Amino acid sequence: MQLVIVESPAKAKTIEKYLGKDFKVLASYGHVRDLPPKDGSVRPDEDFAMDWELYRDKQSRFKEISDAAKKADRLVLATDPDREGEAISWHVRELLRNRKALPTKVDRVTFNAITKPAVTEAMKAPRELDQPLIDAYLARRALDYLYGFTLSPVLWRRLPGAKSAGRVQSVALRLICEREHEIEAFRADEYWSVLARLQHDGAGFDARLVRFDGKKLDKLTLGDEGSAMAAKAAVEQGRFTVEEVETKPLKRNPAPPFTTSTLQQEAARKLGYSASHTMRLAQSLYEAGAITYMRTDGVQMDMSAILAARDAIADRFSDEYRPEKPRFYQTKAKNAQEAHEAIRPTDFRKDRAGSGDEAKLYDLIYKRAMASQMATAQLERTTVTLRDATGQHELRATGQVVKFPGYFAVYQEGRDDSSDDDEDGLLPMMRKGDAPAKESVEANQHFTQPPPRFSEASLVKRLEELGIGRPSTYASTIQTLRDRAYVRMEKNRFFAEESGRLLTAFLERFFPQYVAYDYTAGLEDELDTVSDGREDWKKLLEAFWRDFKPKTEEVMERKPSEVTEVLDEYLSDYLFPERADGKDPRFCPLCDQEGREGGELHLRGGRYGAFVACANYPECKYTRRFAQPGADGEDPADDGIMGEDPETGLPVERKSGRFGPYVQLGEGKEAKRASIPKDVDDFDLEWALKLLNLPRIVGAHPETGKEIEAAIGRYGPYLRHDGKYGKLSNTQEVFEIGMNRAVDILAQAANRGGGRGKAEPIKTLGEHPTSGGEMKVMPGRYGPYVTDGTTNATIPKDMKPEDLTEAQAIELIDARAAKGPPKKKGRKKAAPKKTAAKKAAPKTTAAKKAPAKKKAAPKKKAPAKPKTSSASSGD
Repeated sequence: MQLVIVESPAKAKTIEKYLGKDFKVLASYGHVRDLPPKDGSVRPDEDFAMDWELYRDKQSRFKEISDAAKKADRLVLATDPDREGEAISWHVRELLRNRKALPTKVDRVTFNAITKPAVTEAMKAPRELDQPLIDAYLARRALDYLYGFTLSPVLWRRLPGAKSAGRVQSVALRLICEREHEIEAFRADEYWSVLARLQHDGAGFDARLVRFDGKKLDKLTLGDEGSAMAAKAAVEQGRFTVEEVETKPLKRNPAPPFTTSTLQQEAARKLGYSASHTMRLAQSLYEAGAITYMRTDGVQMDMSAILAARDAIADRFSDEYRPEKPRFYQTKAKNAQEAHEAIRPTDFRKDRAGSGDEAKLYDLIYKRAMASQMATAQLERTTVTLRDATGQHELRATGQVVKFPGYFAVYQEGRDDSSDDDEDGLLPMMRKGDAPAKESVEANQHFTQPPPRFSEASLVKRLEELGIGRPSTYASTIQTLRDRAYVRMEKNRFFAEESGRLLTAFLERFFPQYVAYDYTAGLEDELDTVSDGREDWKKLLEAFWRDFKPKTEEVMERKPSEVTEVLDEYLSDYLFPERADGKDPRFCPLCDQEGREGGELHLRGGRYGAFVACANYPECKYTRRFAQPGADGEDPADDGIMGEDPETGLPVERKSGRFGPYVQLGEGKEAKRASIPKDVDDFDLEWALKLLNLPRIVGAHPETGKEIEAAIGRYGPYLRHDGKYGKLSNTQEVFEIGMNRAVDILAQAANRGGGRGKAEPIKTLGEHPTSGGEMKVMPGRYGPYVTDGTTNATIPKDMKPEDLTEAQAIELIDARAAKGPPKKKGRKKAAPKKTAAKKAAPKTTAAKKAPAKKKAAPKKKAPAKPKTSSASSGD
């Protein structure tokens, strides 16, 4: 019997059909062991010796592999054809060797697609394990461990609130934070454009003013309304005739088939999928035999696939859509190894595969691969120049038309940010001397825009351009940033959270080399040289550790107050920007109000993270959260006494706290407080009193007689009645809703919840493609979650529940379902009573009070495996 090991059960089932009865195919279910998440798992002082630990949940599965291996004549390691696949095969081999269960013959086979021809051909060409590739894996894993487990404790002790740092994760976070800084530093410039709406031979078109008073207009030339109106008047008064008509042919060539990176980018642009969701779908398609291996940086296709694509083109289109010769591509990405084919369909005769999101992704892969072998698109761009009689003013109209679509008939690549210049459209036929009729002239005001925030697609693209990380790790890197709440997603764009900005500032100030783009990319280059067998992996680790360890020790010797003081100065421009009133940016508004001298704001560290406080503490209790003044509507200038409560005579104060602006009535423990909602404009004393008096009693329910309350909670405004809840749309409704509307909302909520008093859904989405259940975003006791009626998945803190998309909901539910049902905590069994030697006890003890029981000695347990992500986040 021959034993074949692959990663997944789906892959095992398919391959076993291809190989026949002489083969037994078992799945390892991914990696089988890892470095234990504790100190000493990698020991630099012992020549970088590494300890490995079998995953607890893999013990029974590996026993099955071990038992089968003892009966096998040959072991075939058929894991994925990349570094991780090679590592899994190595781990399986080493574990079997340690258990004395390794067959005498061990082979390694790889295939790029799970099809019968690919698998059977691979079985005919076995090889040995690739030791340089294994060394590269060991080096990468040791680097990530040493970086995470050495640096994270420094963060915990010197930067309260920080959770972890990672070799690639921290550099990706720096990119996001730097973009945030660029946006904040950006100052918009005003500019104007003048547009004439013209008509010729019954067809309308637009022409833009490009020369005024004999001078060429740049983007910012017309910088104010006065100059724009003067230019507009000149166009209105002038008679413009065609001076020149220029027509140029244009050619557009197709993009190459997908790599891992470009697939993630395009799926984000066109389908709205996250990188992790895209990779999960691609994995399923690969295991189903629909596409080739999905972790690759190669852009070339096998010659047989190229010919199959050309045949498919000929079947669907006329001859001119298939070029005379096949197209061949070379990658432009930095660090690309091109060890594997691009991602493509395994059979170009099948234009559909999978269902739901899988089908959409397959359609994208299929069309991109087919388009890569199609003919060039032929376009024509026409530019018409018009001048007035003086020759001082000039208009220009441009148009672009597709003369032959070529590959456009199947696929056009998406863009992250669309251009302002729209040249699509056909211009009417014009000749020199023609004078189009003028319908109207308009002057439009514009402002320059800051650089856009990163989307998943543009972040992946930027990381690849810099040569940072590997495409196969981008999904997990991005997910780690979100899980740590260092960033949040809004409208599919990354926003840096304050904790992320603080961590980045700490690393830039104290560990600048290790978040430098060139250094991180250079480390990737070295890891690639290890995988090629050109560098010893332990020498790479020695060079890293020689500099890194002393640096962490140096920072660890600093007091937390010293670290905060350095960051206070380093972040001063962000935390204390120049004020419009000319006052010291660090001045304390509370000390200013109360007439105290020396009120100066500084960064402080607390148990739950950094915040801004006054130097006059404890006399001055002013604090605000770690953020720029005015963030989220918070403006210290607005803080102060708003007036008096007419009922109690107590002052009502507006304050800024660590969690945003709020109002307070009274002082001390008896004080009432209420956060100021973001959807309230013109906040005044009347609004403050309304919020402080919540909950509001709407009235008695006509059926139960019990009160209906309107209030504002963690997830926004809501109604409550007899333990049941209904969601309100905005803050205003809390104070205006009447009885009829309230009863109706509660009834609708009860119907949706099956009449069992469930909370009102925050959001309702479509059906889950697998379970068919309706997906709902719900408030929960421990935070918001999404459910399809079968599986409940917690929504990460960086996601706003109300902004959750259908694709994100499917991704969260699928990820939770893949982990299996949560383990129930059963009662601990009592320790068995020891049979003591029979001994005569004094009778007097029976009448006495029973002595206190001694505490049982704790059971000896195997140490629980803590989450590795808390310290070692790897890539």
